[in-house]
Amino acid sequence: MSVQQFLEKHMLSRKIEDAVNAAVRAKSPDPVLFISNHMRKAVPSVITKIKARQILDSRGIPTVEVDLYTNKGMFRASAPSGMHEAVGIRDGDKGTYLGYSVTRAVKNVNEKISEALIGMDPTLQSQIDHAMIDLDKTEKKGELGANAILAVSIAACKAGAAEKEVPLYKYIADLSGETNLTLPVPSFTLISGGKHAGNHLAIQDIMILPIGASRFEEAVQMGSETYHHLKAVITEKYGAHGCNVGEDGGFAPNISSFREGLDLVKEAISRTGYDEKIKIAIDVAATDFCIGTKYDLDIKVPNKSGQNFKSVEDMLEMYKELCREYPIVSIEDPFDKEDWEHVKHFSSLGICQVVGDGLLMSNPKRIQRAIQELACNALLLKVNQIGTVTEAIEVVKLAKDANWGVVTSHRCGETEDSFIADLSVGLATGQIKAGAPCRGERLAKYNQLLRIEEELGDQAVYAGQDWRLSS
Repeated sequence: MSVQQFLEKHMLSRKIEDAVNAAVRAKSPDPVLFISNHMRKAVPSVITKIKARQILDSRGIPTVEVDLYTNKGMFRASAPSGMHEAVGIRDGDKGTYLGYSVTRAVKNVNEKISEALIGMDPTLQSQIDHAMIDLDKTEKKGELGANAILAVSIAACKAGAAEKEVPLYKYIADLSGETNLTLPVPSFTLISGGKHAGNHLAIQDIMILPIGASRFEEAVQMGSETYHHLKAVITEKYGAHGCNVGEDGGFAPNISSFREGLDLVKEAISRTGYDEKIKIAIDVAATDFCIGTKYDLDIKVPNKSGQNFKSVEDMLEMYKELCREYPIVSIEDPFDKEDWEHVKHFSSLGICQVVGDGLLMSNPKRIQRAIQELACNALLLKVNQIGTVTEAIEVVKLAKDANWGVVTSHRCGETEDSFIADLSVGLATGQIKAGAPCRGERLAKYNQLLRIEEELGDQAVYAGQDWRLSS
């Protein structure tokens, strides 16, 4: 083929002429760079390569990371890990990473998923996600692995944003039809317990919500200052060893009662001077200490007396008292994940936001049931519990249509991927739970939100007092 034939076949002369004319009209100071970018934009982007690997999450446990390539660049995403999600495939070989390796999931990406998606337009998020769902064919993504599917889904979302030349949060908003970009109220973990820490505290987290801040930046300042005042309070009362932290970065002093932890947090808030601007939230994770029909608040205490078992009625009364005595505005999983009746009763009291985590598992069927039965009034959104960006958007719409609150949430096994920060803004969830203002994998989310607020400038809206219903 001659040079002339090549030029004619690809219509290069016309395309180059169009690019030159565009550079002239734009009066570009660097016409070569302008022409290069102009011609690049003229090429429709497709997925050209997908490469997965095994990396470590924040607990030192393997998870899946994916590099997705288009002719616009490479886009990286990783899947967090935790309990109760759609099935994240692990190898099960106890001789390697204690059975937690994800090489099967990685192989599924590199072979099956890659083959199915190469050539697809990265802006067709729903089509990409449904192609993987159809390829898997199981309800909980147990064939390919939710960890494999989610990492690819997030990477494709980032590639789609690049193709559209918009920030990731704006692209997510466009995908969902959300018109209100909102910076969420951060739910900072201050004290860790339950399975996240080695102390005697049965409940999982005590958190603070700086709803009185005027901007997200101010909310981060409030959270950080309270966290450091709490460190001082704990050091004074228990010594420096009480300042060890749990998996999410919250302090883990050796306390065993709700009130002891709440009093420490209340004192720290008092020392900041932000009293009326900061509220408290607790993640009870009651399933973890539910024994039959009773709740063992001393489940982690060695040589326990056996006297601290609570009935459902006892727990209900305790929550009422705590909400009267402390500025608690949100309680997550107050009862066992299958105790729909008592969660429903507690929600009906209207005392505080009642968040469903184990109760809902971000599962559309369980969410629909909870909406119909008025079982709770807020969704804890964990993207890896459902497995794709498209499905996450759908469950948030379900929750919002029911006038629920939505809490975008991290996992105990996190990576430095900050995707959920953009997700919380793009879907205007109003709340984000990403751990303490400590530890890199947690701060990655909060720091990204600081950048987003700066980028939005005068258009930035902080959920603040409207944290439950941001849109």
